[in-house]
Amino acid sequence: MVRSARKSRSLTQVDLAEQTQVHQSNISDIEGGRDLSVSTLERLLRGTGHRLFALPIQKSDVTDAASAIRGLLKGGNTQGALRVLIQLNDNLVSEHGLRRGVLGISEPEPTGNQVWDAALAGLVAWRLTEENIPLPAWVDNPRFFLPRPRSLRIDSADPIPDAVDIPPEFARRGVLVWAETFESV
Repeated sequence: MVRSARKSRSLTQVDLAEQTQVHQSNISDIEGGRDLSVSTLERLLRGTGHRLFALPIQKSDVTDAASAIRGLLKGGNTQGALRVLIQLNDNLVSEHGLRRGVLGISEPEPTGNQVWDAALAGLVAWRLTEENIPLPAWVDNPRFFLPRPRSLRIDSADPIPDAVDIPPEFARRGVLVWAETFESV
Protein backbone atom coordinates (compact mmCIF):
# COMPACT_ATOMS: atom_id res chain seq x y z
CA MET A 1 0.00 0.00 0.00
CA VAL A 2 2.81 2.40 0.89
CA ARG A 3 4.71 1.59 -2.31
CA SER A 4 1.60 2.08 -4.44
CA ALA A 5 0.76 5.41 -2.78
CA ARG A 6 4.36 6.60 -3.08
CA LYS A 7 4.64 5.66 -6.75
CA SER A 8 1.27 7.22 -7.57
CA ARG A 9 2.84 10.56 -6.62
CA SER A 10 6.17 9.79 -8.37
CA LEU A 11 8.03 9.96 -5.06
CA THR A 12 11.22 8.07 -4.29
CA GLN A 13 11.71 6.43 -0.92
CA VAL A 14 14.16 9.24 -0.10
CA ASP A 15 11.52 11.87 -0.97
CA LEU A 16 8.98 10.17 1.28
CA ALA A 17 11.53 9.81 4.08
CA GLU A 18 12.26 13.54 3.95
CA GLN A 19 8.55 14.44 4.02
CA THR A 20 7.62 12.08 6.87
CA GLN A 21 10.80 11.90 8.96
CA VAL A 22 10.70 8.09 8.62
CA HIS A 23 14.12 6.71 7.71
CA GLN A 24 14.42 5.54 4.09
CA SER A 25 15.64 2.08 5.14
CA ASN A 26 12.48 1.68 7.26
CA ILE A 27 10.35 2.64 4.27
CA SER A 28 12.20 0.05 2.20
CA ASP A 29 11.59 -2.60 4.88
CA ILE A 30 7.90 -1.65 5.12
CA GLU A 31 7.48 -1.83 1.35
CA GLY A 32 9.17 -5.22 1.52
CA GLY A 33 6.53 -6.52 3.91
CA ARG A 34 7.71 -5.59 7.41
CA ASP A 35 4.88 -5.04 9.85
CA LEU A 36 4.21 -1.50 10.94
CA SER A 37 1.87 0.37 13.24
CA VAL A 38 -1.28 2.00 11.96
CA SER A 39 0.07 5.39 13.02
CA THR A 40 3.22 4.89 10.91
CA LEU A 41 1.09 3.74 7.97
CA GLU A 42 -1.10 6.85 8.29
CA ARG A 43 2.00 9.06 8.51
CA LEU A 44 3.52 7.57 5.37
CA LEU A 45 0.26 7.76 3.45
CA ARG A 46 -0.23 11.40 4.49
CA GLY A 47 3.29 12.06 3.15
CA THR A 48 2.07 10.90 -0.26
CA GLY A 49 -1.12 12.94 -0.09
CA HIS A 50 -3.27 9.90 0.67
CA ARG A 51 -5.40 8.96 3.63
CA LEU A 52 -6.04 5.61 5.20
CA PHE A 53 -9.55 4.26 4.90
CA ALA A 54 -10.19 0.83 6.38
CA LEU A 55 -12.93 -1.44 5.09
CA PRO A 56 -12.89 -5.11 6.02
CA ILE A 57 -13.01 -7.20 2.89
CA GLN A 58 -12.17 -10.84 2.31
CA LYS A 59 -11.69 -10.90 -1.44
CA SER A 60 -8.39 -10.39 -3.21
CA ASP A 61 -7.91 -7.03 -4.91
CA VAL A 62 -6.12 -5.96 -8.08
CA THR A 63 -2.74 -5.71 -6.32
CA ASP A 64 -3.04 -9.32 -5.12
CA ALA A 65 -4.05 -10.42 -8.63
CA ALA A 66 -1.09 -8.62 -10.24
CA SER A 67 1.32 -10.23 -7.81
CA ALA A 68 -0.10 -13.70 -8.47
CA ILE A 69 -0.10 -13.14 -12.24
CA ARG A 70 3.52 -11.96 -12.13
CA GLY A 71 4.57 -15.20 -10.40
CA LEU A 72 2.56 -17.39 -12.76
CA LEU A 73 3.90 -15.65 -15.87
CA LYS A 74 7.47 -16.08 -14.62
CA GLY A 75 6.75 -19.81 -14.54
CA GLY A 76 5.16 -19.72 -18.00
CA ASN A 77 1.70 -20.52 -16.63
CA THR A 78 -0.60 -18.30 -18.73
CA GLN A 79 -3.59 -20.56 -17.99
CA GLY A 80 -3.09 -19.96 -14.27
CA ALA A 81 -2.68 -16.23 -14.89
CA LEU A 82 -5.98 -16.20 -16.78
CA ARG A 83 -7.68 -17.99 -13.88
CA VAL A 84 -6.42 -15.25 -11.53
CA LEU A 85 -7.76 -12.55 -13.89
CA ILE A 86 -11.13 -14.33 -14.02
CA GLN A 87 -11.17 -14.61 -10.23
CA LEU A 88 -10.51 -10.88 -9.93
CA ASN A 89 -13.44 -10.33 -12.29
CA ASP A 90 -15.64 -12.55 -10.12
CA ASN A 91 -14.50 -10.66 -7.00
CA LEU A 92 -15.35 -7.31 -8.59
CA VAL A 93 -18.73 -8.48 -9.89
CA SER A 94 -19.71 -9.97 -6.53
CA GLU A 95 -19.22 -6.64 -4.73
CA HIS A 96 -21.13 -3.40 -5.17
CA GLY A 97 -20.52 0.26 -4.55
CA LEU A 98 -17.64 1.17 -2.27
CA ARG A 99 -16.61 -2.45 -1.76
CA ARG A 100 -16.18 -2.92 -5.51
CA GLY A 101 -14.22 0.31 -5.73
CA VAL A 102 -11.88 -0.77 -2.93
CA LEU A 103 -10.92 -3.91 -4.89
CA GLY A 104 -9.61 -1.77 -7.74
CA ILE A 105 -8.37 1.40 -6.11
CA SER A 106 -4.68 0.60 -5.54
CA GLU A 107 -2.30 0.66 -8.48
CA PRO A 108 -0.77 -2.78 -8.90
CA GLU A 109 2.91 -3.44 -9.34
CA PRO A 110 3.82 -4.42 -12.92
CA THR A 111 3.28 -8.06 -13.85
CA GLY A 112 6.31 -8.01 -16.12
CA ASN A 113 4.05 -8.15 -19.18
CA GLN A 114 2.43 -5.01 -20.58
CA VAL A 115 -0.53 -6.92 -22.06
CA TRP A 116 -1.44 -8.35 -18.66
CA ASP A 117 -0.96 -4.95 -17.01
CA ALA A 118 -3.35 -3.42 -19.55
CA ALA A 119 -5.79 -6.29 -18.99
CA LEU A 120 -5.85 -5.62 -15.24
CA ALA A 121 -6.56 -1.93 -15.85
CA GLY A 122 -9.20 -2.77 -18.44
CA LEU A 123 -10.95 -5.18 -16.10
CA VAL A 124 -10.99 -2.73 -13.18
CA ALA A 125 -12.19 0.14 -15.41
CA TRP A 126 -14.88 -2.06 -16.99
CA ARG A 127 -16.31 -3.36 -13.74
CA LEU A 128 -16.17 -0.02 -11.90
CA THR A 129 -17.75 1.80 -14.85
CA GLU A 130 -20.66 -0.66 -14.75
CA GLU A 131 -21.66 0.77 -11.37
CA ASN A 132 -20.71 4.37 -12.14
CA ILE A 133 -17.91 4.19 -9.59
CA PRO A 134 -15.22 6.84 -10.18
CA LEU A 135 -12.14 5.29 -11.71
CA PRO A 136 -8.83 5.42 -9.87
CA ALA A 137 -6.29 7.56 -11.71
CA TRP A 138 -3.91 4.64 -12.24
CA VAL A 139 -6.15 2.96 -14.83
CA ASP A 140 -5.53 5.86 -17.22
CA ASN A 141 -1.75 5.83 -16.79
CA PRO A 142 -0.14 5.36 -20.23
CA ARG A 143 1.66 2.22 -19.01
CA PHE A 144 -1.73 0.48 -19.04
CA PHE A 145 -2.31 1.09 -22.76
CA LEU A 146 -0.74 -0.97 -25.52
CA PRO A 147 0.90 0.71 -28.52
CA ARG A 148 -0.81 -1.88 -30.76
CA PRO A 149 -3.65 -4.30 -29.99
CA ARG A 150 -2.59 -7.70 -28.68
CA SER A 151 -4.15 -10.76 -27.07
CA LEU A 152 -3.22 -12.43 -23.78
CA ARG A 153 -1.73 -15.32 -25.81
CA ILE A 154 -3.25 -18.11 -23.76
CA ASP A 155 -3.59 -20.47 -26.72
CA SER A 156 -2.15 -19.63 -30.11
CA ALA A 157 -5.09 -21.44 -31.73
CA ASP A 158 -7.62 -19.06 -30.17
CA PRO A 159 -9.18 -16.74 -32.74
CA ILE A 160 -8.92 -12.99 -32.24
CA PRO A 161 -12.29 -11.53 -31.20
CA ASP A 162 -14.12 -8.98 -33.32
CA ALA A 163 -14.36 -5.47 -31.86
CA VAL A 164 -18.00 -6.05 -30.80
CA ASP A 165 -16.91 -9.06 -28.72
CA ILE A 166 -14.31 -7.15 -26.68
CA PRO A 167 -15.31 -5.26 -23.51
CA PRO A 168 -14.94 -1.52 -24.27
CA GLU A 169 -12.37 -0.84 -21.54
CA PHE A 170 -10.19 -3.67 -22.84
CA ALA A 171 -10.53 -2.39 -26.41
CA ARG A 172 -9.51 1.14 -25.29
CA ARG A 173 -6.31 -0.32 -23.91
CA GLY A 174 -5.63 -2.54 -26.92
CA VAL A 175 -6.27 -5.86 -25.15
CA LEU A 176 -7.98 -8.33 -27.45
CA VAL A 177 -9.99 -10.56 -25.14
CA TRP A 178 -13.45 -12.06 -25.48
CA ALA A 179 -16.12 -10.58 -23.18
CA GLU A 180 -17.48 -14.11 -22.72
CA THR A 181 -14.22 -15.04 -20.98
CA PHE A 182 -15.60 -13.15 -17.99
CA GLU A 183 -19.14 -14.48 -18.02
CA SER A 184 -20.23 -16.70 -15.16
CA VAL A 185 -20.64 -20.32 -16.05
